[in-house]
Amino acid sequence: MPESPRPLAPEAPAPGEVRMLQPGLLRARMPLPFPPGHVNIWLLEHAGGWLAVDTSVSSRTTRELWDQVLAQPELGGRGLTGLIVTHFHPDHIGLTGWLCERFGLFPTMTRIEWLMARALWYDSGPDMMAQQVAHYTRAGCPAEYLSFVEGRGPLYQRAVGELPRSFHALKDGRSTTIGGSEWRVVTGAGHAPDMATLYSAERGVLISADQILPRISPYIGLHPGEPEADPLGDFLASNERFRGLPEETLVLPSHGEPFTTLHRRLDQLAAHHAERLDALAESCREPLTAYEAAQVLFPRASGELSQVGFTVGETLAHLRRLERQGRVAAEPLGEVLRFRTRA
Repeated sequence: MPESPRPLAPEAPAPGEVRMLQPGLLRARMPLPFPPGHVNIWLLEHAGGWLAVDTSVSSRTTRELWDQVLAQPELGGRGLTGLIVTHFHPDHIGLTGWLCERFGLFPTMTRIEWLMARALWYDSGPDMMAQQVAHYTRAGCPAEYLSFVEGRGPLYQRAVGELPRSFHALKDGRSTTIGGSEWRVVTGAGHAPDMATLYSAERGVLISADQILPRISPYIGLHPGEPEADPLGDFLASNERFRGLPEETLVLPSHGEPFTTLHRRLDQLAAHHAERLDALAESCREPLTAYEAAQVLFPRASGELSQVGFTVGETLAHLRRLERQGRVAAEPLGEVLRFRTRA
């Protein structure tokens, strides 16, 4: 991928600390026990306290770090008066229940992301695990990985605390007032089905969540519950919605450093995925399973069992995009799907 945008912000805060980006806009950074190793938390002065954007995973470590963040002098001893969760992934929603109970809040999210979180939190029984195994069987994964998935069990509840039963709904295109500034909701898709980003023309700031990251493409993977979806097509199409924002917008991503050059970054992401699609189409001249095709896109991660789900999921997203483009065809062979480049 071409050179990443250069960061345009003060040095990243250490865990438990905050940094001011603008008056009334703070950044905290929480460590994660999985790649990419951290998640940014944005704090906006609001209604006599602070509105947080995202929460990190649920763990004793992150709860202790939140205690440290809330005690920082930059917050002036004021607690949370609002919470926006950009999407349902554990590093964004994990501590939502704990924070909402502590401060008497309802989380604010898009409805689809809320329902996804609720469904996954309660769907952890043997039927769900059987669906997972069947999904990876169709992808051609070896027996060793299928056994690993069964032994690992459900993951979502390990990183997400019990969720509140009520929420406030965010809607695409609607504006919300935070700390006296107007922020417009712009939803993105692909990485998550209806992820909320927030844009303030007054501040010249886009809180981009995982939709637009400075150094990596967000994970775009096929979910077992929607095996014939086109998440990569959704991602690329929804990225085009951000081209109406100024190039010099300060982008605040969930992972990595704040940056400008928004349009350049959108171009880089589009080119990156176009290159991967071409490579995959060329490789599928001989029919490949998704697991075999993942060795083409992710050769360095192919031997790590903990990474197979991610590499196969992202490969399937690219294969389904190629299928929509008419460049490959899916060919069932018993329980397994193979993908072949069309002549």
